[in-house]
Amino acid sequence: MSTTSEYLNGLFSLAGKVAVVIGGTGELCGAMAEGLAAAGAETVLVGRDAEKARVRLERITQAGGTAWFHAAEASSKAELQGLLQTVLARSGRVDIVINGAGINSATPFLDISEEEVDRILRVNFKSVFLGCQVFGQYLVDRGEGGSIINLGSMSGLVPLSRVFTYSASKAAVHNLSKNLAREWAPKNVRVNVVVPGFFPAEQNKKVLTPERVNSIMGHTPMKRFGEARELVGATLLLAGPAGTFITGSELVVDGGYHAMTI
Repeated sequence: MSTTSEYLNGLFSLAGKVAVVIGGTGELCGAMAEGLAAAGAETVLVGRDAEKARVRLERITQAGGTAWFHAAEASSKAELQGLLQTVLARSGRVDIVINGAGINSATPFLDISEEEVDRILRVNFKSVFLGCQVFGQYLVDRGEGGSIINLGSMSGLVPLSRVFTYSASKAAVHNLSKNLAREWAPKNVRVNVVVPGFFPAEQNKKVLTPERVNSIMGHTPMKRFGEARELVGATLLLAGPAGTFITGSELVVDGGYHAMTI
């Protein structure tokens, strides 16, 4: 009979699992990938920048984890299907999928071009849609359950100023995730959303002007930005044994931003 400590340790153990992190070369999903690897999952970083992946892989392996990189365009169904087949051939299974590719823009609404709308929806929404479709099909057919974690945004819950196309794309991610959670719950395939508050990252540097930073801090009870590593706890909860009855959730990690009114 296991001890209480063994039981608690097992709640967050991902030993024997394989995690695919689409967008894993980025700052936020890269930190989430490190957390998955530290918990014992063989972790596949998916992106387009091999150099960014190399740096992240070195950190994972130095910490004793197992990870490798696969280059793929997240908005291409053919490339995602190729990714799935490569992972199955090399690692034998997929248990956890993170859909986290994303870009941002701060164009005034009346100046937004059709090209911008198409580009942001393609990266932020279509890639999640296709990632869920390709890997969801595998998880449903396999019949052993699994966890899909989509990267949402505070702007997917409430509209934030100056990021019109980004907000619309993330709202679509939230909606899709809830729909799929309901659809696949009988198959024990869980679909959840991690909702970061304000985390300085490459994609939002252009919108973090001094005026906007002051506004964010005034609306965040903890009076600071989040650090990428602070997404790991939410990730492990939704990915592993501790979260087996959690699906369709929007797990907010925001220093209290969403709880602030006046």
